[in-house]
Amino acid sequence: MVTTYFDCTGDNLGLAVVLPIDALHIDLVRCPSQLNDILQTSFILSKTCLSLGVVDGRNIWINDLEKSLSFIQKAVDILGEDRVMIAPSCSLLHSPCDLDNEKDETVLTAEIKQWMAFAKQKIEEVSTLKKLASIKDPKELASALNPNKGVIESRKKSSLIHKPQVKERVKNITDSDSRRANTFDIRQKKQEKALNLPLFPTTTIGSFPQTDEIRQLRAKLKNGTLSPEEYEEKVKSEIDRSVVWQEEIGIDVLVHGEFERNDMVEYFGEQLDGYVFSQNGWVQSYGSRCVKPPIIYGDIERSKPMTVKWSQYAQSKTNHYMKGMLTGPVTILQWSFVRDDQPRSETAMQIALAIRDEVTDLEKAGIKIIQIDEPAIREGLPLHKADWDKYLNWAVKAFRISASGVNDETQIHTHMCYSEFNDIISHIADMDADVITIETSRSQMELLDAFADFNYPNEIGPGVYDIHSPRVPGVQEIEHLLEKALAVIPARNLWVNPDCGLKTRKWAETELALKNMMIATKKLRQRVKETSGIEA
Repeated sequence: MVTTYFDCTGDNLGLAVVLPIDALHIDLVRCPSQLNDILQTSFILSKTCLSLGVVDGRNIWINDLEKSLSFIQKAVDILGEDRVMIAPSCSLLHSPCDLDNEKDETVLTAEIKQWMAFAKQKIEEVSTLKKLASIKDPKELASALNPNKGVIESRKKSSLIHKPQVKERVKNITDSDSRRANTFDIRQKKQEKALNLPLFPTTTIGSFPQTDEIRQLRAKLKNGTLSPEEYEEKVKSEIDRSVVWQEEIGIDVLVHGEFERNDMVEYFGEQLDGYVFSQNGWVQSYGSRCVKPPIIYGDIERSKPMTVKWSQYAQSKTNHYMKGMLTGPVTILQWSFVRDDQPRSETAMQIALAIRDEVTDLEKAGIKIIQIDEPAIREGLPLHKADWDKYLNWAVKAFRISASGVNDETQIHTHMCYSEFNDIISHIADMDADVITIETSRSQMELLDAFADFNYPNEIGPGVYDIHSPRVPGVQEIEHLLEKALAVIPARNLWVNPDCGLKTRKWAETELALKNMMIATKKLRQRVKETSGIEA
């Protein structure tokens, strides 16, 4: 058996249908049109079995049995029952194990739960489809389908899911909503005057070490052994310490550390309408790491500020600039289980508007530098390159909507990691963030070549040390990387920062690494001042 999934067989259809195999599996969830394509080829004259991937293996929604049966019947009519197999679209590795483990209705209500199917339930759906496909009496089949049809219909009409005011707001998005008031060259001059940052400004990507003590605070809050008031005071103490320490070593643009956040997507999902969470919906992320993705079940709306209180508190503790820290709409989309009853682009626009509201509230609260992380932009690329532009166009638009509601003087940052940018650099530029920070230390700054070749106009913070390792980089090592960066980035546009957030690191290594980063930066400033006369 050859299994294909996650997209159409496309240009490989001609090869797929003539392979010397016993069975061919196709994903009819991601590409329903390919069934007709295959049934119009010489495949129908062979003896090869066709496995129909009609149960979604990558998401958690209940199967529309009637729709799946239409695919099965079409294949059976042409190939015969003995050549048709019924299956999930792909491995169930991507789905949580068992919906029956979700017993707390205060977390996952019965109404929402009825619309879901985890891995165990998906296997049951495959079995059910086989039984339904064998029913010949139309009345008996209709009766057997009625419960599933009722659930499907309830999802289409539920007021929990569908919010007219959200849909209307997306419908009314205009071109001006995805554009800053002025181009970057104008904004940069205004920001230089307003912010008055030194040459090669230093910052970190957002998070500081999430110690066992911090995690225990959240656990105690959750189980009720710590009151919300006590929890907030302890988090404030962590912020206080991190602010003082950043000031002591001389970092220019500070962060509050994100001690209150469990995860960069889950934290926002918990505060957005249209999200729900499972108790035990764990899936493998990579290696032995597992995550419990939040679930987008309905229209997304921000009913209240999500981060403003913490950013405003942190800013009140320093005269330095405090960055507001947000996760971008595409990353929130990519790292969630997403509703399948509307295009992903539509959901992305809803999230973008929610983040836009947060960005403008941060600005009103006095936060002058705001970072909107988008590490998952590249991850969302379709398998077929011909489909890239369509995806990138709406992904970039979603980011720009989230970032474009502020004044020219407010500096918008974004962070992107896990990516090579050569083949999508024009779209990265179209995001029009004032500053982009990227992961470049492991490539020895080679990833900057794409930005240099493109003549990328905006400011860049190439990561100067690898945060995925406990190893502390030496001052000379960071100096060497900065010199390489300066060879391709104008001094006016160069920021200094680690590769990524420091959540997974320990404090001892973090403190040493950032101190070395500051020493290297100060030495570079002095050298540039001596050789070119540019005041740092």
